Order: sequence, then structure tokens, then C-alpha cells
Amino acid sequence: MLTYVDLDSKKKGYAFELDNVLYPEKDYLLQVYYLFANFIEFTETIPTAEELTSFFKTAYEHHGSKKLFDRAQDAFGIQEKYRSNFEKLHLTAKLPLKLLMFDQMLSLLQQIVVDRKQLFLVAHGNPVEQLNKIRQIEWNGLEKYLRVYFAEEIKVETNKDVLEYILEKHDLKRKDVLMVGATKKDKDIATSNGVDYIKVDQFLDSTV
Repeated sequence: MLTYVDLDSKKKGYAFELDNVLYPEKDYLLQVYYLFANFIEFTETIPTAEELTSFFKTAYEHHGSKKLFDRAQDAFGIQEKYRSNFEKLHLTAKLPLKLLMFDQMLSLLQQIVVDRKQLFLVAHGNPVEQLNKIRQIEWNGLEKYLRVYFAEEIKVETNKDVLEYILEKHDLKRKDVLMVGATKKDKDIATSNGVDYIKVDQFLDSTV
């Protein structure tokens, strides 16, 4: 398992993806499903919130988040008119519980800050939803050191990918930055910009 002392001390900046890199995305989604299930129970009485929440959890664990409303609709006969509520909750949900960072990533970011290096948060996906997640993460005071960039907004406004934009904006050379991500897309973005890349798994316990 890697720690901060294993990284190149010459790096000046560190870019981190959000979902499943700094925190487990399922902690956000499962709370969204819980809120929706309670809304359905309150509105329709059937299915119960417990039944629907359990269904969502199992379906998510087996199939992921895609077409999850469709699966619930088939299983419980949920009316199509509630699809918009389901989708809106992903963007605006006020979670019952704060989102907690992976312990290893919290420690890593804290050490980067102590070492006076730059921290960049790269958020792919719907900017409204990603901002809603960011606002509900327990940052332990790190938020004031983070520079947040929403990849889709950057692309529309500048026609540049987010890493290219960060390098230019902060006058950093490719060799100055390390990116930590979780997906092939993250790795491809780093590679296309000549930036060193490490998959987040290398920082996390194998049990996570």
C-alpha cells in the first residue's frame, strides 16, 4: 500500500478524481435510494421504504446504478411520473449522513497540505450532482486548500480537457503533477496530458 512518503517529492501538484477515489460513491447513492424509497412510501404507501431500499441496495450491488429506476419500476410497478423525482434527488439530495473520505485518502491529502503542495479536485459527471456530493463530504478542514474543477464545464467553456486546463491555469509542467483516479477514463486523461498516474487502489487496503 502506497503512502505519501512513497511519492515523488518533486511533484508540485496532485489532482484527484472524486467518485471512488476520495470517498466511496455508493455511500452517496445508497442514501439517495433511501430517500427516494421513503418518498415513495409516503406518497403511495406501497412498497414500504424498507422493501424498496433493500431492493435498490441489492440491485445496485449486482448491476450498478444504470437503469436502476427501470428495475424498481418492473419489480414494484412504480409509476413513470416518479422518474423525475428519482433523477432530481441525485442532484439535490440532502443526505441523512455526511460522506466520509477513505481514511487513507484523508491522511494523504493532509500530508500533501502540510508539505505545501497544490491540491486539485477533478469532478467528472453532472456538475450539479458533483457539487452536491462535494458539499456533503466531511473534509476535516481540507476544503480551504482544494481547487475544484468540473470537467464538463471546463470542456464547454474552454474546449480543453480538465487536466490541460489545470496545467495552463497554474503554470505547471506535466512532470510537476500526479493524478490519482479509479477508472480507465481517468488514466487516459492523465496519459494524454503526459501526467503521471496512480490508481487509487494502490493507496487503499485490499479490504476496502
